[in-house]
Amino acid sequence: MRLWLAGNVQAHGFIPEAYWHGHFEEVRKAVSQSRVYVAYAGGAAIGFIGLVDGYVAGLFVDEHSRGSGVGRRLLARAKAENSALTLQVYRQNAGAVRFYRREGFVVASEQYDEQTGQREYTMRWQREK
Repeated sequence: MRLWLAGNVQAHGFIPEAYWHGHFEEVRKAVSQSRVYVAYAGGAAIGFIGLVDGYVAGLFVDEHSRGSGVGRRLLARAKAENSALTLQVYRQNAGAVRFYRREGFVVASEQYDEQTGQREYTMRWQREK
């Protein structure tokens, strides 16, 4: 949960930090109901991906490990086990949008998130046949 909170606060400066703190317990419960893969280095968790039936509920990497391929490897694990994946990402999170596009995701739709007042994309990836 430390990775989740820090990652959201760092990546979403356009959303008040209190929003993430307010959803902490809700997300903790949701994570326990997800399939979670964790990346470790030196015995410490440095990243994780949470999946619910082909939906990427979250992908978070420790700030000191970003850009090192951890996120790509976690996503590759999810791709290996699913023929299609979807996720939601805030439009303003340009770095994440670029990352997912590099990983083969395309924008399937755009919507307004009433809780945050932000535009977000639903992105989709499908294994080539």
